[in-house]
Amino acid sequence: MTGASVLTGQRRRVTDAAAFGRVGVLMGGWSSERQVSLWSGEGVVEALRSRGVDVTAIDATRDNILRLREQRIDRVFNVLHGTGGEDGTVQAVLELLGITYTGSGVLASALAMDKLRTKRLWKAEGLPTPDYAWLRERADLDAAARRFGYPFIVKPSEEGSSVGVTKVKSAAQLDEAWQAALGEHGRAAMAERFVGGCALGHEFTCAILAGEALPTIRIEPDGEFYDYHAKYVSDATRYHCPSGLDAAFETRIRSICLQAFELIGARGWGRVDFMLDGDGQPWLIEVNLVPGMTAHSLVPMAARVHGMDYADLCWAVLETTLPPVPGVGQ
Repeated sequence: MTGASVLTGQRRRVTDAAAFGRVGVLMGGWSSERQVSLWSGEGVVEALRSRGVDVTAIDATRDNILRLREQRIDRVFNVLHGTGGEDGTVQAVLELLGITYTGSGVLASALAMDKLRTKRLWKAEGLPTPDYAWLRERADLDAAARRFGYPFIVKPSEEGSSVGVTKVKSAAQLDEAWQAALGEHGRAAMAERFVGGCALGHEFTCAILAGEALPTIRIEPDGEFYDYHAKYVSDATRYHCPSGLDAAFETRIRSICLQAFELIGARGWGRVDFMLDGDGQPWLIEVNLVPGMTAHSLVPMAARVHGMDYADLCWAVLETTLPPVPGVGQ
């Protein structure tokens, strides 16, 4: 496989689609985020085909991901969100098969999917993240309410797309929030101090691509917070990119987000979510290592402000899987 190439930052730049070989786009899967993943995958497949990449759409199952070699797949673009595709499971399979893939490896993926342990690591390293509590039983939720006061957040510690997340504003919501966080299969749950009060708005995100933090996005959700409906259904959620942050603060928060990303061993691309409190201080919430690539998704939005259209972004993510040119940038 050949093509004109140079090394830029953490990705090798190529102009020939043949450099990628046959690319399998893993989408769908078996998590609660299956539909979002299908939407992401459809967009990625169309974009890569428009640039001449030999691409195959694969609705992933526990069985067919073991047979990717039979389809002569050289490289995987992974857009499997949530359980299985984002937690290190599929990454481990691809490692065993010897197939190069986009995004982070097994350890970082497993760690990022566990919000509780991610926050423990950030806190240990001095990065700002809201106070939290592990909810092992229902009584722990009552203790969290006394500790944090209302409102506070209850959520699964190993889910994405705001599945099972509740902003608890009174004791009357505790039982419902507990059940939503546990889900049908008894997921691990956590509580988190609510961060709010910033006049500009408190929900933000920062996309990461090839060792660079892209422009931050300020989110005005349709509803109480940026939940599944606000993310993927509503047309009333508003996004601001550039976010309106002071230039010096923008630089500072991008640096914090990049540090948070790299601290867990993440690579390639991803997204770090943070909030601002009433004093304008940033608080890291979570990191997403297989971000959405739908029409409503945030990484494509930040990339566009950075000068990259959707197809450029998909191409750039694939470039992060290429080995560096020998002797260049090393």
